[in-house]
Amino acid sequence: MPAQRRTALVTGSNKNIGRACVLHLARAGCNVVVNGANDRAAAERTAAEAKALGVEAMVAMGDIGLRGDAHRIAAEALGRFGTVDILVNNAAIRKDGKFLEMTEDDWRYAMAVNFDSAYWLARLCLPGMIDKGWGRIVNFAGMNAIHGYNGRAHVSASKHAAWGLTKALAKEFGPKGITTNIVSPGPIMGEAQDAVQAAHIAPMAARVPLGRLGTPDEVAAAVALLASDAGGFINGQMIQVNGGAET
Repeated sequence: MPAQRRTALVTGSNKNIGRACVLHLARAGCNVVVNGANDRAAAERTAAEAKALGVEAMVAMGDIGLRGDAHRIAAEALGRFGTVDILVNNAAIRKDGKFLEMTEDDWRYAMAVNFDSAYWLARLCLPGMIDKGWGRIVNFAGMNAIHGYNGRAHVSASKHAAWGLTKALAKEFGPKGITTNIVSPGPIMGEAQDAVQAAHIAPMAARVPLGRLGTPDEVAAAVALLASDAGGFINGQMIQVNGGAET
């Protein structure tokens, strides 16, 4: 653990993969900022779990797909901890929508949550990382970004954009001691999925050579590696945590 604690901001972290990322980073000795668009009670529970691991934790609620909220969340984190050393852009929406039927607002909102938020937050957090000569940005893709899914053009496009941003930032800020990578989860059974979501994802286990769905902790372990000193020579990469599912 570094002499001065590092701070991690994880978007969409009150549940599922985001929550697991918060707890993995807290176990590694990082102070954490928990974010959710709703369900403050879940965010507070996640923050309490992190505090129980011996680190500082705060909750910064807000819709990361709204520019004003994104800027406020970053301002609250920076105001509390001074810098955000590890930025994990986990929040996403994956709502189905036929291309010719979705509204432009549907398209713009998916781009805002899945891509623009990573752009906004990186611009706000990078100056502090540059000053320290150390930083980690971890974005999220997903199998939608690799395959291109019927009925999810907005999701695929936004996740491809995040992949492009990742590669560009890796080259521009690598010389300043900052790595940027992207994690692409396969089928994951989260602890907070409702019955409809569970029924949708469970059959996907048949596509995974390991014969099972992944867990949020398995994705978070990859994020924790990328955010660590041990992951310091991994830069500009897409890490697929999918059990060998075809991509």
